Amino acid sequence: MQFSILKTFLLTVFLTNYYGCAMFETLSILVVDDHPMTTDAYINLISSASLGIGFTFQKAADLKTAFKSIEQNFKSGSTFDVALIDISLPPYEEEKILSGTDLAKIIRKRFPDCKIIMLTMHTESLILNRVYKTIHPEGFISKNDIDFATFPSLFGNILKGEIFISKTIKDSLNALLKENVKWDEYDTQIIILLDKGIKTKELPSFIDLSLSSIEKRKANIKRNLLDQKASDDELISVCKVLKLI
Repeated sequence: MQFSILKTFLLTVFLTNYYGCAMFETLSILVVDDHPMTTDAYINLISSASLGIGFTFQKAADLKTAFKSIEQNFKSGSTFDVALIDISLPPYEEEKILSGTDLAKIIRKRFPDCKIIMLTMHTESLILNRVYKTIHPEGFISKNDIDFATFPSLFGNILKGEIFISKTIKDSLNALLKENVKWDEYDTQIIILLDKGIKTKELPSFIDLSLSSIEKRKANIKRNLLDQKASDDELISVCKVLKLI
């Protein structure tokens, strides 16, 4: 009996460390997509994945239903642990929720610890960049980049704390960034040195640029990727996710 209890305890510790949640924990997932077959596909893939976790699902085919679910959970003290949201949804004008991005902003406010996965067919760089800068989702996925085989594993990785941006979106964001920032080798060197712990004021000792030029470049990158108030650690993290360094 004691050995059985020990095995259960050790397995619980393993799953907690591996997935970021305890064994037998049930995660609450909100799925928002205006195509019911797509919604059901996500639910079936997550449910059938061998993740060692239980799931409960709430699904919505429109922004109004999703908003009401969010508010009901918030008022009752419940939460959503994960939200999968299609970007392109008909607006819910009564609450001025015009897209999946607006809905994700509400989720960020109501449930700060919720992992948000944005899904889209969009390829337009400006739209994708606006979503990324506004939400900073834990997952940002082009529907053209995933299939039944790959989705369960990437979903599991997001649960473990990884940030996932699919190839189509990553390429689009990188192209826009390099066009707006005029990204060059100096920018790469700045981020790499910051990642090594070199302070901004010390960078002129390593790069043939003035401190003023370095600060302007760093501010420009932050403005295009995050915002001016973002920390250097946040900037480095985003650059790594986008494979800029």
